[in-house]
Amino acid sequence: MASVLIVDDDPKIRDLLRLYVEREGHRTVFAADGEGALAQVARSRPDIVLLDVMLPGLDGFEVCRRIREASDVPILLLTARSGDPDKVIGLDIGADDYVVKPFSPRELMARLRALLRRRKISDETAEAILVSGPLEVDAGAVEARLDGRTLDLTPFEFRLLHALMRRPGRVLSRDDLIDALHGNDDPGIIDRTIDVHLGRLRRKLGDPAASPRFVATVRTVGYKFVGAVEQRDLTPGPG
Repeated sequence: MASVLIVDDDPKIRDLLRLYVEREGHRTVFAADGEGALAQVARSRPDIVLLDVMLPGLDGFEVCRRIREASDVPILLLTARSGDPDKVIGLDIGADDYVVKPFSPRELMARLRALLRRRKISDETAEAILVSGPLEVDAGAVEARLDGRTLDLTPFEFRLLHALMRRPGRVLSRDDLIDALHGNDDPGIIDRTIDVHLGRLRRKLGDPAASPRFVATVRTVGYKFVGAVEQRDLTPGPG
């Protein structure tokens, strides 16, 4: 049983979401605005957040950004805006998925289950740290470091980097990267979204496309990690 924070200023939507979430056997807590959502995250420590974008006061994008600064809790955005720029914004600031209103309750719950499954797998699976020269990616800590400095990556950027480093030298198409990020739970991400996030990831890595140290573009096909990658065992040594 998971704890689900439902954030929406429409009481009818909150009641509908509560009905479907509790029918799945989960507990629910609520907030009607952005400030209330931040307070609930701090107080209740939910396992997942269903977050409406159009909120009074702080909008859902700002709430998402602030939550992500302090927590890696999965965030599922509920948005009435279906345009690709809004989807990119939401994913870039740390949302894990999004559903466009009016939504199908069945689709919404499928996405919620998928996020909870990925969270459980992440919590239960300790992976080796991946190392390529000065770059280290620690999936267990959800942290990437370059020259000893922690990189400020969004969850989406981190998962892209991790997916590429797990398959060094192999060309991954944009579809491959979408599959690596979401498996069979495709949230409707388009190729352009992958390109935007790869571009931002490269800037944070200081990795120009013209002379890449880490991520290279394979024109018309996709991307590949060009550096050699070693795995560092997480098992502590003696003493």
